[in-house]
Amino acid sequence: MDFLDNLLLGFGNAASFENLIYVFIGCFIGTLIGVLPGISPLATIAILMPFTYGLEPLSALIMLSGIYYGSQYGGSTTAILVNLPGESSSVVTMLDGHQMARKGRAGAALAAAALSSFFAGTVGTLLLAAFAAPMTKIALSFGAAEYFALMVVGLLGAVVLASGSALKAVGMIIIGLLFGLIGTDVQTGTVRFTFGITELWDGLDFIVVAVGIFAFIEIITSLEAGADGKSGHTSKITRLWPTRDDFRRMIPATLRGTAIGSACGVLPGAGLTLASFFAYSLEKKTSKTPEKFGTGMIEGVAGPEAANNAAAQTGFIPTLTLGIPGSATMALMLGAMVVHNIQPGPRVMVSNPDLFWGLIASMWIGNLMLVVLNLPLIGMWVKLLRIPFRVLFPAILVFCCIGVFSARNAEFDILLAAGVGVIGYLFRKLDCEPAPLILGMVLGPMLEETFRRALLLSGGDYSVFVTRPISLVLLIMAALLLALIMLPSVRRKREIVFKEED
Repeated sequence: MDFLDNLLLGFGNAASFENLIYVFIGCFIGTLIGVLPGISPLATIAILMPFTYGLEPLSALIMLSGIYYGSQYGGSTTAILVNLPGESSSVVTMLDGHQMARKGRAGAALAAAALSSFFAGTVGTLLLAAFAAPMTKIALSFGAAEYFALMVVGLLGAVVLASGSALKAVGMIIIGLLFGLIGTDVQTGTVRFTFGITELWDGLDFIVVAVGIFAFIEIITSLEAGADGKSGHTSKITRLWPTRDDFRRMIPATLRGTAIGSACGVLPGAGLTLASFFAYSLEKKTSKTPEKFGTGMIEGVAGPEAANNAAAQTGFIPTLTLGIPGSATMALMLGAMVVHNIQPGPRVMVSNPDLFWGLIASMWIGNLMLVVLNLPLIGMWVKLLRIPFRVLFPAILVFCCIGVFSARNAEFDILLAAGVGVIGYLFRKLDCEPAPLILGMVLGPMLEETFRRALLLSGGDYSVFVTRPISLVLLIMAALLLALIMLPSVRRKREIVFKEED
């Protein structure tokens, strides 16, 4: 009964007229910044935090958290429509979501993203409410060695994203890792791989690479394919809602994505991006037709979108109950709690039950608001695809440049995005998938940091990665995954050898 009483207490606080307004403001702003590339929830929360000082603590946290999980809804919109990820976690959504849009099924893709996000967000909030304390113990059992092993598994899983050669996918991951190393080493202050360019001292911004390698390439290839100036989308838009067969395929993908995202959200550092990549890899591995992924499979939209939204909700578990932020955005949320004289940690549920349960209840309300906000907009978003591409692509180009510039207010970043676009165009001609590169770039700095921290804590003993049980199990999983990846190519080589001998 305590659980139900606490939920009633939370809904009583969150459902006040004032707090409902702040839920709506947070969700609306979150959706907007998710759609706009270059404007991250981290920057938005940092900008708006001073404006919350005069608010009640619960109202302030409700609005800021709405921005965070609302951005995951909006990030899928541009990923599906124009092949441009609003957030890093939406990169995987583009692989099949944009192909659905090109086939005239943008409405179904957007609806699948919204519905799977709503379900996963609701389940993630339920897990936050019911299992916050037990799930924090799982997070506490992960040290630097375990996080390193987890990220190795994630990087190998990215090879599954590639529809072509596994060797090319590995090469793209390595290039992504090298991109992630550009800039200043946090521990030593050494400037690496900048070639004397001072603008690169802060490293490559994700949005610069994403816009260059996805959006600019999409513009170039669409112009190549449709030189007559017609729309780059080849099929007429037929319906705005998934079919019965779509729902049959969406439901298991959404359930699997929700489970993966819920687990990744609890682990500080795993984050939304890794959750969505894991979910896509799982969908491709469990599918009876994995070769069709990347051509417009609705499971490739529903699974990752469920994963990143579930992770967004359960990401609050270590922040609220342990005072351990799992990401930079969660660190800002932690700072907002401290500013409002709330001490996060194991006693927050006892010392501030109104705030803890009110915030959880607001997430349920917020997820419902996001569906109400997003589903009616599907028809309006889909109308963008009816605009002739000769009219649309200049607007997309300007839109991308504004997003790139706003990330760091640097003109150099626009030139850098154009340079990355040229490189990405060469990759496209070589049939190299860009998604593994993005994951390598996102995980590269974290992989290096956890590797060095593990060695620092162990006194330089490399055996720390195999003497800790969880780390050992994850590395064995990585080895098995590597074997599964290499097995088909080994078989093909053996068949060629046998044919030559015969």
